[in-house]
Amino acid sequence: MNNRVNGPAPHSASPLPPLGSERLASVAARHRAHFETSWRTRFLAGGVIAILLALAVVAMIRLEVTPDRFLSGLSRLGTFVVQMFPPNDEGKFWFFVKALAETLAIAFAGTLTAAVLAAPVAFLAARNVIPNVFVRFAVRRGLDVIRSVDALIWALVWVGVVGLGPFAGVLAIICVDFGALGKLFSEAIETTDNRASEGVLSTGGNRIHRIRFALIPQVLPVMASQVLYFFESNVRSATIIGIVGAGGVGQYLAELLRVLDLPPLGVLIFMILVTVAVIDVISSRLRLAIIGQPQRP
Repeated sequence: MNNRVNGPAPHSASPLPPLGSERLASVAARHRAHFETSWRTRFLAGGVIAILLALAVVAMIRLEVTPDRFLSGLSRLGTFVVQMFPPNDEGKFWFFVKALAETLAIAFAGTLTAAVLAAPVAFLAARNVIPNVFVRFAVRRGLDVIRSVDALIWALVWVGVVGLGPFAGVLAIICVDFGALGKLFSEAIETTDNRASEGVLSTGGNRIHRIRFALIPQVLPVMASQVLYFFESNVRSATIIGIVGAGGVGQYLAELLRVLDLPPLGVLIFMILVTVAVIDVISSRLRLAIIGQPQRP
């Protein structure tokens, strides 16, 4: 009895020995289905890859994508870049600064307004807030319809409605971001922890208290992080929509490209790149601070 009690520890307590070639072959033989891929699976995978490659080739042929055109395009692009040097603003520097500030204002006003409008609507699209499937379906499809139209199309629409200028650009960004942020906010609300909501309801709280004290504290950092990211993206979008007359620096870009006045175009592009880089650094640090992650060096 003593030998049994004081004997060596059970074999399960010791670490498993590494698998040798013979042991590995034995395991593979017993579990052949996990180590071998059937010919049917290989055939299907190869067929899918072949179909995708064939579609890509057909698309390139129909769209007239040829190596000659690509190489000639790169050559012309190189010529444009060379002609931008040395950069020369030709006395338009402060006009560029004013237009760039207008672009930032368009992006900021559009993003902030869209976030304020999308936040309450997102609760109507969340499954854990609105159990009525018909209401939720209608709100979700409405958000999908709005965000399915590109910002450039919205800008063209609003230019025709309210006229040229930054107001049309702000309205275009509001429309696009309202649908996108509403969808993202609703998904963030649906992923919240239900235990906080149950705790609020168990203490006598109603649905409003549940949203205020259980859901909003959980999703607010995520919402703020998403709004910052959209602002960063909308700075670039506001640059593009200005080409169709929706205000901002895009009007100067379109004019300089139309007449191939490349030295001031180089100055303007450099200003846009610096502005976007600075905003990217600041917004990244703010997002990390909001969601509670340590700052990266």
